[in-house]
Amino acid sequence: MPKTIFQKIIDREIPAKIVHEDEHCIAFHDVQPEAPVHVLVVPKKLIARVGEATTQDEATLGHLLLTAG
Repeated sequence: MPKTIFQKIIDREIPAKIVHEDEHCIAFHDVQPEAPVHVLVVPKKLIARVGEATTQDEATLGHLLLTAG
């Protein structure tokens, strides 16, 4: 499976204006913002769709919400 654009940003293959990074996620400004502040918070662990998340992803998903706050 080819890397997603988010995985390429995490791996620094694509530049991004990063505003937060820790062991679980990365947050960066959207290149085409729809609001005055538009930051994307992305997990470092690939979770293709929220509907495919498992109980093992619970802590990561909670961390994303807290980070976004």
